[in-house]
Amino acid sequence: MSGLLIVTGASTGIGAATARMAAFNGWQRIVVHYAHDKAGADETAAMVESMGAQAYVVQADVSNPKAVAKIFAQVAEMKPGRIGLVNNAGIVAPTGKLADLTPERVAQVFAVNVFGAIEVIRQTVAVMRDWGKGGAIVNISSAAARLGAANQYVDYAASKGAIDSLTLGLADELAPEGIRVNAIRPGLIDTPIHAKGGLPDRLDKIGHTPPLGRPGTADEVAEAALWLLSERASYVTRTIVDVAGGR
Repeated sequence: MSGLLIVTGASTGIGAATARMAAFNGWQRIVVHYAHDKAGADETAAMVESMGAQAYVVQADVSNPKAVAKIFAQVAEMKPGRIGLVNNAGIVAPTGKLADLTPERVAQVFAVNVFGAIEVIRQTVAVMRDWGKGGAIVNISSAAARLGAANQYVDYAASKGAIDSLTLGLADELAPEGIRVNAIRPGLIDTPIHAKGGLPDRLDKIGHTPPLGRPGTADEVAEAALWLLSERASYVTRTIVDVAGGR
């Protein structure tokens, strides 16, 4: 596969798993984005290159449009090809209830999870149009978008609800150009995001609650994302796939 895959938030969790698995699945050029965890991004890149693919490690706070523009200035200089985007970068604030949802907290969550995601797509599509090779986008949403995350992360859930709406609208807008847009809603997945939200033992407590009786893995989400990017899903757009064990 001669195209270029861009994975935001690829230093750990779902993003790292997607980048690694992409190399195994034939993607030859992979942009490994990170915000703060350079060591994690370098580890992901090393695994990508151990499978014979080329990794490009880039750093940016996606909530800063100028930083995102710098990434895509580098991308635009690369050899043209079909582009895949896994729009995965996201944050969760510490667990809290309504009284904890201060304007500053909510603004930070939305700046990364929504405004940053939109800017990454805008810049990606600009390069897709310039190169004229088409491509596909997979947004990483969350089961929280439909469950609400009451008493825990309502602001995070709301930001992912925005990603669902964004996916549907952009799928309609970009379909005439041959650009497919889909999303994945992961459920209880074994990644570091639970600890970042202040609940490192969350999966120990509720990981058994999905109908399948266990939490999912980052690799299971990555499998779905890479299928949606691939030509095997060539007639799939405007679709949100739950990878949530039935939850």
